[in-house]
This record gives sequence, C-alpha cells and structure tokens, in this order.
Amino acid sequence: MPLWHVYHPPGTYTAQEKQQFADGITGIYTRFGLPKFYVVTLFHEIDATSFYIGGEPRQAAVRIVVAHIARHLDDATARRRTSETLARVVAPHTTERGLYCEFHVDETPRDLWMTDGIAPPPPGSEAEKLWVQENRPVPY
Repeated sequence: MPLWHVYHPPGTYTAQEKQQFADGITGIYTRFGLPKFYVVTLFHEIDATSFYIGGEPRQAAVRIVVAHIARHLDDATARRRTSETLARVVAPHTTERGLYCEFHVDETPRDLWMTDGIAPPPPGSEAEKLWVQENRPVPY
C-alpha cells in the first residue's frame, strides 16, 4: 500500500484538483500491477500559523509524506528513478503552481500490514492478480 499524506494550506486544492492529484498518484502504482485500492491519498489542510519551515511560517508550501508498504526498493538506481517519477507526478500540483514542495518516502515492513484483516498476497502472485481484478481484498 502506498499511503500519501499531502499537507497543504487551506484552499490550495479544489475537490476536482484533489481528484486529479489522487488519480495521478494512483496511476504510478497501477502501472506496476498494484491494485487501485492499495493507493490511499489523504489531504490535510494546515493553517499557516501551524506550518513552519526553518522556524518560519509558510503559506505557499506543500509537504508530502509517503509510506510504501506493498513494495520496497533495495537498488539505489530504482530508488532514484522512483523519486524522480514521484517528483514529476507531484510537480503539476505543486512547484508548477508556484508552491514550495518537499516529499519523502518511508518503507514500512510488509508483514506489519493487513487489509480487512487479511495479509496481502505475495507480489505478483495469482492472489494479488485477483485483488487487482476485483479491486478489493479477497481471502486466498
């Protein structure tokens, strides 16, 4: 599961812009065979009096925290490519709009994750392909 927390000033995104942003994020992962329902995007409005960078309040800034759980990257080249891909998907919603943006990715151990009380199937398995097809967790 990729879990995205997007922290932003109030009014930065309309409902339609949030949908477009979430669709772009989801597309990153479904291209690699993950079920759509694995991808969770949460938008958090943070008032400027509660958003500080370098000890100074910031109004035109977005901070994104991503947790990767379904897949982990051990290779430095793959990690760099992933960061660059994420930056390209984020840019139209942040830097290209004049917003300062920073993101980072944490990798959470896969064995500490369940969906509806079911441990996720092994990557690339027939069970995972069924989860993709059904777009929901299915006992296996």
